[in-house]
Amino acid sequence: MNDTSRDTERDDEHRARATRQARLSPIWIVPIVALLIGAWLVYDNYASRGPVITLTMDSADGIEAGKTLIKTRNVEVGQVESVSLSEDQSNVVIKARMKTQATSMLVEDSNFWVVKPRIGREGISGLNTVLSGAYLQLEPGQSHEEARTFEVRDQPPVAPPGAEGLRINLVSQVGNALSVGDPITFQGFTVGRVEQADFDVETRQMHHRIFIESPYHRLITSNTRFWSSSGIDLRLDSQGVRVQVESIEALLGGGVTFGVPEDLPRGETVEPDTTFKLFADEESARQGTFDRYLEYVLLIEDTIRGLSKGAPVEFRGVRIGTVTSVPWNFTAPQPDNRDRLAIPVLIRIEPQRLGIDDQDLDLDEWRERFDRLFDLGLRASLKNGSLLTGALFVDLTFDDQRAGEYEPETFVERTVFPTTSSGLAQIQSQVTALLDKLNALEVAPVLTGLENNLTTSQAMLEEVRDLTTSMQSLLDDPGTRELPGNLNATLQELQTTLEGLSADSPAYRELTDTLDQVERLMRDLQPAARKISEDPRALLFDSIDTEDPMPRAPDTRSQP
Repeated sequence: MNDTSRDTERDDEHRARATRQARLSPIWIVPIVALLIGAWLVYDNYASRGPVITLTMDSADGIEAGKTLIKTRNVEVGQVESVSLSEDQSNVVIKARMKTQATSMLVEDSNFWVVKPRIGREGISGLNTVLSGAYLQLEPGQSHEEARTFEVRDQPPVAPPGAEGLRINLVSQVGNALSVGDPITFQGFTVGRVEQADFDVETRQMHHRIFIESPYHRLITSNTRFWSSSGIDLRLDSQGVRVQVESIEALLGGGVTFGVPEDLPRGETVEPDTTFKLFADEESARQGTFDRYLEYVLLIEDTIRGLSKGAPVEFRGVRIGTVTSVPWNFTAPQPDNRDRLAIPVLIRIEPQRLGIDDQDLDLDEWRERFDRLFDLGLRASLKNGSLLTGALFVDLTFDDQRAGEYEPETFVERTVFPTTSSGLAQIQSQVTALLDKLNALEVAPVLTGLENNLTTSQAMLEEVRDLTTSMQSLLDDPGTRELPGNLNATLQELQTTLEGLSADSPAYRELTDTLDQVERLMRDLQPAARKISEDPRALLFDSIDTEDPMPRAPDTRSQP
């Protein structure tokens, strides 16, 4: 092909191109612009889309795909795209599209929970979702590690991540179980909440994680004791009746309170995640401070009705111990030297109650001291601590009559604390002995004699009644009534007569002369009376010396 042909083809091509350009209409400019704008919007939408996150929860109650929003401070930051079950069908898996501005909020310690109407201790919350529906609340965390999978909580977190305060752990028995959100109070004022509650199957204990707000976290020290607050604590024991009332919130749902016992120093500050024991009540928490003690066993031969766990052990009114178990190892063999079945009671002697510091406490020395006191007559007995409740306590006292009689005994590897009968048991034995003596008496003869005495007494009362009637008749006689007047007249006449016998009256002088004559006559008759008294024959004969006459016949010779 020559140069002329090439030029011809080139010209034809230019003419065809010009023809096509002439055929392009200006109307195509608008669709092209619209296409370009649509492409830009698609790109902008794709570029502004945030990440997709995965949320897991137990139930999708109130969650709807394409409708449920994710908010932070009531600002929309995402939306739920899909709701499905997990592969093992144990929970719900939610896929949610987040906005770009929320990307920085998706870190490891971020929290999600469902906001819906709730009724709790603090009142009613989430009422604004009645019409709009439930939504997911996002609380940004403080971590720097990104995350795309989260677990949705059932309840809002007690404290936001990074909040100033102290998080510690509590360990308790199942009976002291707490719920998430329960209040932590100090002297009735709420200072924190329970954040987490888990049950350990192996140890059979509840583990609680609590948060104490700032600045109240400074109240927590190494000597702090925690106990459950049930609202109202009513106790009947040997100390009498005690009532303690907590806050209204604790009254409705319970909670935890804390404090430092009076007999302990304040203690040092603690580090986060320190573990404390949760006691059942304040008394148990206070008793838990006495962690160094001596254990003894009481072998009680009397009744233990009214003695319970926690009863005090006192010496002259000062508490020095606590009853630990009633009864304790009841089926264990009794010591060989006992002929009666005794009920074992385990007690603790707690020297710390006397204000002794742990560093100065020597338990071996205290054990030797009690051994010496046993030999001096120290004995334990049960006494009534309250007439209202009938509760008993253990009283320690010295019995001088038992001094020197102590013989060491053991029961299940515990030293036996020597005991003596309580005052109530002694009174009971005396009453029993008295009743036995009364039963041995022959009551029938006594009753017969008593009946005879009653019959005689009745007859005597009849006679007394008759005599009283006679005396009343005599007193009612007019002559008897006139007797006092006659007696007064007689006394007046006698007084007049005695006035005539005065020392100056003639009658008195004549009487005096007559008495003198009688006196002289008596003196004259005294010799004769003495003679007659000595010899009564003097009344007939002249002299007691005259010889008795001899009888003889008359002389007739001289007669003619």
